[in-house]
Amino acid sequence: MPSVNPGTVILNGENPFIWLSETKDGPRTSEASLWTITYSPKGAGHALFIKSELTNDEWRIYTDNVEMTRWLQSTVQGMLGPDTKDQSIPTINAEFDRSGDTQKAWSQTIRSAEDEIVMSWFDMHQPLLVSDETLSDLPLRPYGVSAVMIPAEKAVLTVNGQQARGQIWPMDLDGHPFTTGALAFSESWRA
Repeated sequence: MPSVNPGTVILNGENPFIWLSETKDGPRTSEASLWTITYSPKGAGHALFIKSELTNDEWRIYTDNVEMTRWLQSTVQGMLGPDTKDQSIPTINAEFDRSGDTQKAWSQTIRSAEDEIVMSWFDMHQPLLVSDETLSDLPLRPYGVSAVMIPAEKAVLTVNGQQARGQIWPMDLDGHPFTTGALAFSESWRA
């Protein structure tokens, strides 16, 4: 039988992301982090955190569960992206849909009363099972996590039909090829 990991499970779900920039090591021109949460202390739901020239370089948060989203800001998402911790960022009610397959092309669509955002990933690499079992008292990384990460060769972000500038870039993840646009499934976070 497998062993039980230490800590308390606080979140389970998915967190695919797209980080675009115009040069490999240049500043991010767009960031989009999409959560599909199946378990949290504040229930299930979705939350998209997005900042781009297409959002006037301001953070926007789209969700179908505001209470869960505010909790996420105060925990895991706020740790991963400190700019998204700000609870004064308004939330926008939205619906979430996805299509495709995890081998060739995957797409997630977020629709609000005024916006349609599409995140698309293409030509997936081999999945990686990542795990950080360390539970720490350090304020920068107080959680343990495990996830299946599937980097994409290409990713596109559009807002109301306009494509965000920049592209994803190759990077290294613990000695393995990775990119700045990936699917992140089966995420389990522990405190």
